[in-house]
Amino acid sequence: MTDRPSPAPPTVVRLTEYTKTEQSEILGDSADPFGVADAGLTWLPKEEHFGIRQNGRLVAHAGLLRLPVSIGGVGTQVVGVGGVAVAPELRGQGLARSVVSAAVDHARTMGPLRGILFCRSSLVPLYQRLGWRTLEQDVHVEQPEGPVVMPLRTMWTPLRDGASWPTGEVRLLSLPM
Repeated sequence: MTDRPSPAPPTVVRLTEYTKTEQSEILGDSADPFGVADAGLTWLPKEEHFGIRQNGRLVAHAGLLRLPVSIGGVGTQVVGVGGVAVAPELRGQGLARSVVSAAVDHARTMGPLRGILFCRSSLVPLYQRLGWRTLEQDVHVEQPEGPVVMPLRTMWTPLRDGASWPTGEVRLLSLPM
């Protein structure tokens, strides 16, 4: 019996744009492709985008955005990870790991000590496998009508060796990403 070499990890590329068209290429034309519409939130677009293409089709994406946050009354910045998407028929093949890892690697060059993301509870185990940690407290985020408690799970990851999450109230001083 011969050992087959493991397949090469997918190549992640930096995208120059990520529009509704690219999102539809991955997730189709669902009215609620991320399953978070019932949260009733207004979201910011990401500024940095990473993707995986297979046979010319965009099949995975993760975006980044630097954001102001107050933790325990102290202002700082975080890098928000959002818009993580993998084509439904390709889930379970490590594409999320590849695209999120590439995005986090880039986030490490952006300055802030911590990355955050918001996700449905069902996705917490996935992000935990990728090294993210659950923040077990309410996070307030800005919305057009004023601050609200984020109804989704908040997770964080250190972007520098030794970075920890400070104690105290957490308030994202912008719309979420």
